Amino acid sequence: MKLGIVGLPNVGKSTLFNSLTKAGAESANYPFCTIDPNVGIVPVPDERLKVLTDLYHSKKTVPATIEFVDIAGLVKGASKGEGLGNQFLSNIREVDAIVHVVRCFEDANIVHVDGSIDPLRDIETINLELVFSDIEILDRRIAKSSRGARNDKDLAKEVEILNRLKAFLEEGKLAKNFEMQDEDEEALIASLNLLTYKPVIYAANVTEEDLADEGESNEFVKKVKAYAKEEGAGVFVICAQIEQEIAELDDEEKKMFLEELGISESGLDKLIKASYDLLGLLSYLTSGEDETRAWTIKKGTKAPQAAGKIHSDFERGFIRAEIVSYDNLIACGSYNAAKEKGLVRSEGKEYVVQDGDVILFRFNV
Repeated sequence: MKLGIVGLPNVGKSTLFNSLTKAGAESANYPFCTIDPNVGIVPVPDERLKVLTDLYHSKKTVPATIEFVDIAGLVKGASKGEGLGNQFLSNIREVDAIVHVVRCFEDANIVHVDGSIDPLRDIETINLELVFSDIEILDRRIAKSSRGARNDKDLAKEVEILNRLKAFLEEGKLAKNFEMQDEDEEALIASLNLLTYKPVIYAANVTEEDLADEGESNEFVKKVKAYAKEEGAGVFVICAQIEQEIAELDDEEKKMFLEELGISESGLDKLIKASYDLLGLLSYLTSGEDETRAWTIKKGTKAPQAAGKIHSDFERGFIRAEIVSYDNLIACGSYNAAKEKGLVRSEGKEYVVQDGDVILFRFNV
């Protein structure tokens, strides 16, 4: 999974990126201190992996990972070259979802690029830049497809769809809200890799005081949540400053620190949950003497395609999957004990993999 982090300058975006990835992107109180997109690979925390590693005495443990791309502070006019320009927008065309950090706190010591705190205005500013960038993509595609449209019905239909979508975007609307008439139209628009077609998770950045009640008493957060609900976007409340502090702690210290603050999970945990939920993802597990590993797949994935995540040969030569749920396996204490109780199932090609399935694939090529 690849997530692009965007936001106006000085909203806490690079601070958040640093704390999530411990990558040390430069963070300073002036716009454009992040010149290149920073990339960090983060393991997905999953307590089940340690338990399985101990149970199977695995030589190594391989968690699922998320790749974060930190994009330089966008400003009004970025798509036309303002600030650091459109070059950074291309860095988020390949991501699965966009994490949009919005500032929901007052602090006279941290300047805001527009002079005041207004998260909905900030969201609109970024969205418009993404819209303008998408319109440029559409203009190029329309020009290319129009050349052959006169003698090709398919290209003519494509141009008609693209023009309709362009008119929709020119009203300041997002591609993901465009009403598509059939699956072909949906496939075409998905293939364009438009920024405003991507799922969005809003990270409402608050002060430490607002963190304990999840920003319930913060008027800025309320507005962001209402906006996200209307848009069908994910949202979570975070304090980038706190995340930076706990990034330096080990797991035990981190747990104690969070308990003292009266919160149960870190911002990274919240973000991962929101991402998996928004993108419809789950993890299945494989475990043995060599390694214990988590594999990320889309909900609804059938056993052969899940096997294909490990190796294409597993999918091609799929025979069956031997499956036990993680909870049943741990309750029984061993794979053999679970098998004796009839809790290990043999599933075929139509089985839909569930979160926490511990799977052994049988295949033959």
